[in-house]
Amino acid sequence: MDNHIQQTNAMDSGQSETTSMFLPIHQIQPYERNPRHGLNPEYDRIKASIRIQGLDQPLVITQRPGAHDYIVHSGGNTRLLILKELYEETGDERFTHAQCVLKPWDRESDVLMAHLRENDLRGNLSFIDKARAVCEARALFAEELTLDEVSQKRLEIELRRCGYCVSQGLISQMEYAVYRLFPLLPLTLEAGLGRPQVARIRLLERAASSVWRQRCVEIPDAFEEIFTALCRRYDGPDWDTGLLREGLENEIAETAEISIHAIRVALDAELTGREPVIPEFVPIKEPPKPSLQDDSEGKPVMTEGIDEPEVDETGVNQTAEAPADPLATEAPSEDHQGGLTADVSESLMADSPSKPADLKSLRGRAWTLATRLAQRNGISELVEPLPGKGLGYVLRDVPDSSLADQLDEDALAQICILWWQLAACSEMTFAPLESILPLLPANSLLRRALETQDAELLFNNIWTLDPGHTGYRLWQSLHDPDWRDLIHLMDTYRRIRQLAAETGVAIWG
Repeated sequence: MDNHIQQTNAMDSGQSETTSMFLPIHQIQPYERNPRHGLNPEYDRIKASIRIQGLDQPLVITQRPGAHDYIVHSGGNTRLLILKELYEETGDERFTHAQCVLKPWDRESDVLMAHLRENDLRGNLSFIDKARAVCEARALFAEELTLDEVSQKRLEIELRRCGYCVSQGLISQMEYAVYRLFPLLPLTLEAGLGRPQVARIRLLERAASSVWRQRCVEIPDAFEEIFTALCRRYDGPDWDTGLLREGLENEIAETAEISIHAIRVALDAELTGREPVIPEFVPIKEPPKPSLQDDSEGKPVMTEGIDEPEVDETGVNQTAEAPADPLATEAPSEDHQGGLTADVSESLMADSPSKPADLKSLRGRAWTLATRLAQRNGISELVEPLPGKGLGYVLRDVPDSSLADQLDEDALAQICILWWQLAACSEMTFAPLESILPLLPANSLLRRALETQDAELLFNNIWTLDPGHTGYRLWQSLHDPDWRDLIHLMDTYRRIRQLAAETGVAIWG
């Protein structure tokens, strides 16, 4: 069949002419730089529609200088592939030709960007596909502009000129995904790993690398091999950044011969951008024993015999506020982050959003606050969510006893008292055993203490300080975000109990 060509009217001044054409599909080739590397998720639906109705829109095509065939210009690779497939399957002449709009050739980068805009507009384009297209565009811009290299700033400008607006920060994340992660996590990225997850992995790699250099000084270059091996081990469609973090923590702890809990604290500090809670102190084997001294009136008093807390060797104030943890556990969907009671100071009220008024939301809020507190203090693995019952969470066990060998006295006291605060707000030693025990691991020391009602076993395995020390050991030493979360958690506990009493609901029923 002869080609039917109809010249269109010239477009507005300053724009190129287009030509309407009716072409055999064998003269049209898919664009080889198509940003979409996988099968279009709408493939079957589009194929069914074309089978019944034919193409509802013409293909937009172009032709490279000196080429015989045409290529798809801006989207349409899927429709072209379907037309060729339908003709092979049916032999129907309807699928041998396609109505097309020919656009004059300009630059290779313009065609690539036209495909990227079209695919992005239609949606379902993965982050790695967008990232690879942007990186390929950077190389094309350098070639077309005769530059050795295109900076991120220049790339941002050129992309915007082509109608694709991305920030330098996003460009940086895309290049990290393409050049750093894709060789290690191809299955994960192809499965749809998004920008937020890529950002978390990048932060985790930086933080873990820093901890490695600090703790494993004899083999600083070994981190690259370990990070690569762990990424490849966990590569798959069901990616979990938490598994990568646990693997890195285990490797650092084993190599440095340090408690994994100490590594978690150090890693949390790197992730939040604050000074580590565990500086290089002389370790203690057990909590200090109280001793008798005379007060100013000659009467014996009990003291702990320790010095006042000091700033670390860098001179950094350890009570300075830390930024929010970018890897912090996300709040569940029912969590509305309720506020405080009226008798709390206005400054704390200002940090508290609207007040949830149902048990489901309050329990979710309690779990979120407890998780954040535990994570920032290196005991995040001890908090377990408990939806629909109790106070919204439980504690799986007591902190690892090896912390006494790794932490300085103040840090150990803070973690121990915080654990008791979390235990109080979850009623771990008050709740009915039949409601608590099934939730605790079989090897949990806390479970054994509760089963046998052995309070001494519990006290012997977690340093239990005089309650009168809570103020200077915990309240004054907590970072501001932790202090606010602790106040909010206690307030949430009160709200749950008050609401249960008002509605007649059994908390542990």
